[in-house]
Amino acid sequence: MEVYDAMRTAFAAREYVDEAVDDATLYRILDHARFAPSGGNRQGWRVLVVRDADIRREMKALMQPTVRQYKAQMAAGETPFNTIKPSRVTEQTVRETSPRLPLVDNLEDAPLLLVVCVDLSLVTSFDAGLNRVGVISGASIYPFVWNVLLGARNEGLGGVLTTFLAHQEPAAKALLHIPEDFAIAAMVAIGKPVKQLTRLRRAPVASFTWVDTFDGEPFQP
Repeated sequence: MEVYDAMRTAFAAREYVDEAVDDATLYRILDHARFAPSGGNRQGWRVLVVRDADIRREMKALMQPTVRQYKAQMAAGETPFNTIKPSRVTEQTVRETSPRLPLVDNLEDAPLLLVVCVDLSLVTSFDAGLNRVGVISGASIYPFVWNVLLGARNEGLGGVLTTFLAHQEPAAKALLHIPEDFAIAAMVAIGKPVKQLTRLRRAPVASFTWVDTFDGEPFQP
């Protein structure tokens, strides 16, 4: 598949047909994804292929409180778990919110489930001393995750990058035997999607690109 076609059609696929993804296909995806850039080319990614149904069920249980809060804040018009605008949603509202969510509901049945971790001892964090949530460290792990998703699309599959599990990281690390110096960056599900979307909705370039300064002229071709 031509790379621009893959970029324009790699949507967040959360529902899959009952069809396994064979090991050779997964290996091929990872074998290409490993060429993603990372800080100092330190390649701090580590991937768990989670097959055990009991472990998947425990992962689902861990994520349910996070899903409740996420959905409650979304219903209130908030950006969930945002560090700039505190939530006004009450704990009672969160408790009363359903934990049902596509993919999470059927986590045991996803054809392929990956947990992607990053070795924090190999990550440069230039923004560690700033008074805001850190984002720079993600540059050394998320290009790899996106390569996995593009690779899946190239194989005629679909996938989704989720981060719900990271909100319960201590318990998830204990469940998955993840060492202390590693962080959970993503949970990625992959399979043949029930429906393949080919027309995705995204904001135009001129709405997020300016020349020279944040209040400069919108960039136009």
